[in-house]
Order: sequence, then structure tokens, then C-alpha cells
Amino acid sequence: MFWVVPLIDSVSSWIDQRVITTSFAAEQTLTSDTVPVNVDAVLFWMVYDAEKAALEVQEYKEAVSWAAQTALRDIIGRTGLTDLLRGRERIEELLQDLIDQRCNPWGVSVQSVEMRDVIIPDALQDAMSREAQASREKQARIILGTAEVEIAKLFKEASVSYHDNPTALHLRAMNMLYEGLKEKGALMLVPSSAVESMGMGGLLGAAALNQQKLTSSTGTVE
Repeated sequence: MFWVVPLIDSVSSWIDQRVITTSFAAEQTLTSDTVPVNVDAVLFWMVYDAEKAALEVQEYKEAVSWAAQTALRDIIGRTGLTDLLRGRERIEELLQDLIDQRCNPWGVSVQSVEMRDVIIPDALQDAMSREAQASREKQARIILGTAEVEIAKLFKEASVSYHDNPTALHLRAMNMLYEGLKEKGALMLVPSSAVESMGMGGLLGAAALNQQKLTSSTGTVE
């Protein structure tokens, strides 16, 4: 509480000591690897010393806004694009410390800084998208090649078992024939070498005869 004498005394300035939010941005700012970016951020700050805010700086709100913008440009210029996109928390902490150092002599304390958006050129976005797609395709081919190697090893082990056990090979041939012909209208092509080595000649003849009988019986019923 204080007294104001009319026509003699006056209130020089009003200082709001609540938490204030200020939006600031850096447009077309080059990163350390010369990539132009647009960054939007929000600053949360408050006045802890009203006397300093009124006497140490002119228009303290504008001064805080300009200090935040210059600090943001300074941080971007010292940071690479990858670190800027992935290390937002660290960038926000650096911004808060830098802005607080500049504004503290004015009786202003910075509570926090939050980066809202980082916009990069469209051409660079397309290039990064293609790079990520190529990386995923490479990884998929590596996984497929690894699977082929494992399958080849299993086939090699199976071939040893079939070589020493003709009965198992014959049963495997019957299973393959069943899997191929269990669907209606299925067409199965078997190499002649497989017919000879796996003993599928008799099986294929029996399967063809059975299928012919089924077709004839179907036609008779119709």
C-alpha cells in the first residue's frame, strides 16, 4: 500500500509479477551444417524484482522477447540439424540457461522454454524420407538373406536325412502332392528329376486317375 498525492505524484509503471508467456521464433536460420530452418518456441518467465524491471531496462517485455529470439538464433547456429531434431530437451535447457543469464540482471527469471515446431525445407524432407526408405529396404534385404542362409542350412540337414531314409523321402513326396492338389482346380508342375528321385511317378498317376474319376462322376451327376 502506498499513497499517491493527486497532481503531484504519479505511478511510473505497473509491473506484473505473474508468469508470462511469450512466443518467439527464428525464421530461415542456418544450422551449423548450413541447413535453413524455421523454429517456433514459447518462453515462460516472470518478474522477481519489480524495481530492476522498471529501472534497469526500458520496456522489459520487449527486451525479454528480443533476448529470447537472439538466443534461439545463437543456439541454432551452433547446432546441427540432426541434434536439433532429436535433442529438443537439451536445446530447451540450453535456451533456458542462456535467456536466463541475459534477463536476470533485469529482475526477470525464466521458468522454462518449450520448442513448438521445427520446419525444414520440403526438398530436404523428401531426401530424408528417401534415405529412411532406402535404409529400411536394405535392412529388409539383409533379414531376407539371413533367412535364406538359415533355410539352406536346414535343407542341407534334411537332405542328409532323406538320403539315408528313402521311406521318409517317399512320405515327403506324398505330403507335397497332397498339399499341391488339395485345392480345387490346382495345377502342380513337378520337374522330371524330382519324379525320379522322390519316386512320385506312381503317386502322380494315381492322383491323376483319381481326379479324372471325380470329374467324370461330377459330369454324370449333372
